[in-house]
Parts: sequence; structure tokens; C-alpha cells
Amino acid sequence: MVKQYDIIIVGAGPAGIFAALELVKAKAGLKILIVEKGREIEKRVCVARERNAACFKCQPCSTVCGWGGAGAFSDGKLTLSTEVGGNLGLYTGEKNLADLIDYIDREYLHFGAPEQVFGMEHEEEIQEMQRRAVLSELKLLPVRIRHMGTGRTSEILQRMQEFLVARGVDVLTSCQVEEVLVKDQVAQGIVTQEGKVYHANCVILAPGREGADWLKRVAQQLGLKMSVNPVDIGVRVELPAAVMEHLTRIFYEVKLLYYSKTFSDRVRTFCMNPNGEVVLENNDGLVTVNGHSHAFNKTENTNFAVLVSKNFTQPFKEPIAYGRYISSLANLLGGGVIIQSLGDLVAGRRSTKDRLAKCMTMPTLAEATPGDLSLVFPYRHLMGIVEMLKALNQIAPGVYSRYTLLYGVEVKFYSSRLALSNCLETEVKNLFAAGDGAGITRGLAQASAAGVLAAREIINRI
Repeated sequence: MVKQYDIIIVGAGPAGIFAALELVKAKAGLKILIVEKGREIEKRVCVARERNAACFKCQPCSTVCGWGGAGAFSDGKLTLSTEVGGNLGLYTGEKNLADLIDYIDREYLHFGAPEQVFGMEHEEEIQEMQRRAVLSELKLLPVRIRHMGTGRTSEILQRMQEFLVARGVDVLTSCQVEEVLVKDQVAQGIVTQEGKVYHANCVILAPGREGADWLKRVAQQLGLKMSVNPVDIGVRVELPAAVMEHLTRIFYEVKLLYYSKTFSDRVRTFCMNPNGEVVLENNDGLVTVNGHSHAFNKTENTNFAVLVSKNFTQPFKEPIAYGRYISSLANLLGGGVIIQSLGDLVAGRRSTKDRLAKCMTMPTLAEATPGDLSLVFPYRHLMGIVEMLKALNQIAPGVYSRYTLLYGVEVKFYSSRLALSNCLETEVKNLFAAGDGAGITRGLAQASAAGVLAAREIINRI
């Protein structure tokens, strides 16, 4: 039996959830279906972490798939700025994007996000940090950040699901979408892997970063135009929390940009987690690294990513494949994620268990394999990472220490960017795309805002 809906949303990450929230608030009685290939949030359990073992390569990975998306078990940072977190401003304009970010921020507060916002006070200290950054050839972006924290973030997302279900939204988890139905260049619905057909007047594709490859296949099937986004590849850095405390106390997550001296590549810090832990992620069979900062359980370390962004020239069209290739080298050499001390990397030797046991920074990811990251990264990426750490050391002495730990690979599987209208509609009428998987956002705030933007256009048409 074919089921008919008004709107189908593919993906239950922040873009999909906020699209649904906006729709139910705007008009009662809409028939809405959310389809998610991962599990319900209460069933999203990482078996490897539960057993303190290496990644089991579960399909789908509960860390990055399921209700809430990859952000459900992240440290839940809302970056309340138009300058970072994606390219949504290209579609909305900066003023409208700022309004959208303020709007979704209020929604997170309504569902239980904490009141505290980092980066709003300490004006003199911020100016001094910016001055020191300039002298170190770094650009410091002072942004407001609301930190929810792992644990609290999942509670907020659970409340959002309960709110939607109570208002008649159907949620179908553990369900993979096989095909998007289109007739005469108008969206018609979806077909699941089990062959079930669901029809709808409008479809929103919001599969998240982990679903970027799936969305690319859909785009190819439908003949949708795409442009290549930069590839972001790097390491997760871990060091004693005291090294970054003077920065994290003010900013929580400090956003720094650097252009390498050797190759002029853009290098940036990303996803800083004060007193956090390094964790594994399974990206469709590839084991990569990420970081969390819990709302309640703290460690003695701080971790953050250092990512090198590269734009490629034609005929290159496969940013996801390139990122997967680099990640696969670490998996091949280390059976998963590789860990190496900065001292060993600079000395040109692989790290061993014995040498890491003498390291003053105790790793929070016990499953990582001691090894040599220089066998994984292209030379220009490695140079960019090392140069960035040297520059960081000038504003945070202790970063460029022999005891600093590097985990690889961290890669952001940003999709090639779909050709979209200003309301995020594809070249197919009534087919919208939103969030990280569509290649237009890079984080919770802008992904949530993208869902709202698509939903508002649908509401106008209804």
C-alpha cells in the first residue's frame, strides 16, 4: 500500500529536525514523515566504547547515524555567528542568516540548552588575544558559542522528537532510502530499501555529513548539477587542558585560521573540546577520529582538530573519495586510528606503546594504534599541520610540545555542493536539500537554520 504525506524529510539530523519543527508550528494537521537510516536516540549505543575495544564497524554507525545525526553525541556547540559553520549566507544574505541563527538558538533554549554563551564578555582580553594572534600570523575569529555538552545535547534532541511525535509526525528509523521519486521534474516521494513507496508533495533531503555520498548518488541519478567543495583533512590534537585554558575560558572554542608558509594552504582549528575526550567514528566502514566534551564528565585534556582545506582543479570531482582514500591509509597501517606524539613525528620516527607510556599527555582514546602519520598524509598537508601548531604555540605555549598527541585521520566528508535556489530548492520542483550533506553547512547552527529555511518555503507554497 502506497502512503501519502504532505512532506517527507530524509534524515533526522539538525536540518531535518528543525524543518519538521518549523512545519508543525506553522500549520497543524500536516502529514509529515521523517525517514532516518540510523536508530532511535535511546538505542544509539557504540559497542566499541561500551566494551572498551576497537571499532566494530557497525552498519550504520550509532555515533554518526540515528535521531539527532552526528551531532547527537558531539559536544553540542552552537556557533552563533555567520562567519563560520558553512555557506548558508550565500543563499540568504548575511542579515537573514543572522536572524535565522538567532531564531534556532531560541529554539534550542526552549528545549533545554543552557543560558551561558561564551565569547560575549572579556572584551579587553579578546582584543589582546587578537593582537597576539596577528603577531603569530593567525586570524582569531571571536564568535559567540553556546555549549550544550554531550549528554545534555541528546536530552534536548529527545525532547524535540517527543514534541514532534506528539503533534502527529511519523518517524521511521533504521530505514534506508533507496530512491527519490521524480515525475516530470517534480518530486513525488521516496522508495525505501525494502521497496516500500511513500508519496509526498514535497521532499527535503537532509542526510547529514555521513550521508553526503548517498546524496551525491541521488543527484547523479536525477541529473542535478553539483560543484566541488574543498576537502578538509587533518588530525585531532590532544594536550593538557591547562595549555589552552586561557583561551577556552573566554571562547570555549577558539576559531583560528592560518595560511601555511610553504604552500599557502588554508589551515584551521575546528571542534575544540575543553576537558573532553577523543572518540572513534565509523564513516561507512572507515574508522576516523573526532572529539567530544561532556556536559558532566570532565577529563584533564583538551582536544581539537587541525584541518587543511584544499581546493582541487578540474577534472577532479571526488572530494569524498579523496577523503576516504587518505582515511583508508590510516586504517590499513593501524587497523583504525593512528596516534603519534608530536615529538616522534618531528623526529621522523613512529610512536610505540613504550614511548607513549612516557608521554606526559595521557591519551583519552585507548583504542588508537601507535604509528607514523607521515606515512598517511601528503607532504603538504603534514607541513600545514606542523606549521599551524608552531604558530599556535606563540599564543598558547605548550601546543608545540613533544608530548602533544596527534590522532589521524580526521576528515570532514563534505559533499559536492548541490545547485540550489535561495530557498534551497534543487532543479527538481518541490525537492529541497539542507544541511551538511548538501555541502552548504558545516555544523549544528547553520544546519538547523537550513532546515528552517527550506520549511518556510514549503509553508509558503502550502
